[in-house]
Amino acid sequence: MPHFIIEHSDNLHIQTEELVATIHQAAIGTALFDLTTVKTRANSFQHFQLGNGKAGFVHVQAHIMSGREVEKKQFLSETLLFALEDLLGCDYQLSVHVYDLLPEVYRKN
Repeated sequence: MPHFIIEHSDNLHIQTEELVATIHQAAIGTALFDLTTVKTRANSFQHFQLGNGKAGFVHVQAHIMSGREVEKKQFLSETLLFALEDLLGCDYQLSVHVYDLLPEVYRKN
């Protein structure tokens, strides 16, 4: 825990490995998580449509255990968004959303 799932258009001007590393390091840099528990992965999409004139998109889903204060979630989402902006500039639609995982129903081995 946590899981960072990156969805992105397949037309980025960087390699996916760089995108994953950037988000992973930004998440660790918040000091909100034990660095040994952070998991980051990416899925690309060949087919997409955007209505805002942007060349493509990156959306990060941050799945974390519930119970953190709103301010910490805001700090996480802002940190990840700033990392995306630094990496990609303004040509892409960038977004981040933090999701609470309920410990009552979340399971792992």
